[in-house]
Amino acid sequence: MVNFDHVYERKGTNSVKWDAVNKMYKEDDLLPLWVADMDFKVHQPILDAMISYINQGILGYTTSSDSLYEAVQTWQKKKHNYIVEKEAILFSSGVVPSVAIAIQAYTEVGDAVLIHDPVYHPFAKVIKKNKRRVIRHSLIEVDGKFQIDFEKMKEAIQTNDVKLFILCNPHNPGGRVWSIEELKKIGELCASHNVLIISDEIHQDLIFTPAEFTTFNNADPSFKDFSITLTAATKTFNLAGIKNSMAFIHNTELRAKFCNIQEINQQTEINTIGLLGTEAAYRCGEEWLDDLLIYLQKNISTVEKFLQSEMPLVKIMKPEGTYLIWLDFSAYALSDKELENKLIKKGKVVLNSGISFGPKGSQHMRLNIACPNATLLEGLERMKKSFQAD
Repeated sequence: MVNFDHVYERKGTNSVKWDAVNKMYKEDDLLPLWVADMDFKVHQPILDAMISYINQGILGYTTSSDSLYEAVQTWQKKKHNYIVEKEAILFSSGVVPSVAIAIQAYTEVGDAVLIHDPVYHPFAKVIKKNKRRVIRHSLIEVDGKFQIDFEKMKEAIQTNDVKLFILCNPHNPGGRVWSIEELKKIGELCASHNVLIISDEIHQDLIFTPAEFTTFNNADPSFKDFSITLTAATKTFNLAGIKNSMAFIHNTELRAKFCNIQEINQQTEINTIGLLGTEAAYRCGEEWLDDLLIYLQKNISTVEKFLQSEMPLVKIMKPEGTYLIWLDFSAYALSDKELENKLIKKGKVVLNSGISFGPKGSQHMRLNIACPNATLLEGLERMKKSFQAD
């Protein structure tokens, strides 16, 4: 069993999560439970693979090896029953860069791109930066889980002549793992209106029983004709800094367009450590991942029990996947800025502001639980302090 309880010092490492917050908020002694990376040490065999390569002393240009492709294919088949032919696998520096490539490849300036609300905030940013129109479709909350109103989604597609839909599965920030029935409805709706689909599946390995993850292309074989799937080992194995991801594109025409934009932007090369880390993670990381999921479930229970006992006004959306928890602070009747200021200035704890994920995120916060349990408890105590009377 991996010791996930060990607390590592990350300050002073140029960490976005730990070192950027003081400059951003101009406050000292902040505890960051925001940016989606983990405070756990990378699995040692992954580090060993990188160290072994570095020790040979020459860091020249590197190609994607056959063994890397095999590792990706084996992992997808074993963990997700997903068959990906080698030629369908493209490497990129990240999922968000791949979203940008896809937007440039499959849409024109001024086209409408649909996203859910709330959803991972870089989606809207990259759509706007590429001069496309952001169309938001609001998710609805039913029995503590996000659901899709398919009639409203259809209306949004028709009214705005949507060309592309970005799906987040598992959903960030709500932790929802979309069912195969929901995925089929999404695919059928988009197919009937000639809407291409980007399926962001970077959290696909972080799933809690009894939830079952289905990759979008497995919901119906025909979906491969009008979709691309994006994923990576980086979220699963705490490797965000190695900058490598995969795009699975089965349709040859879609693949050619994606490759063309990569070449136009000179984005076809991946750094060596990214390639090595991805292969090592998929070859030796399964047991580590099993231990991680157990630990994350323990942390979810910690949050549930603490809020029920100490902060009953805060509603928790229990995640089916990811290591992120969506918290509803609306009972306090604060503005988004007031809520953020209370947590930062009084509690000295940093969460992701819910409004950044879209208008439906107002009065919410996203909590990252991928940290030692002691760190999490300290963060929860700081949250509690934020709302105590002076």
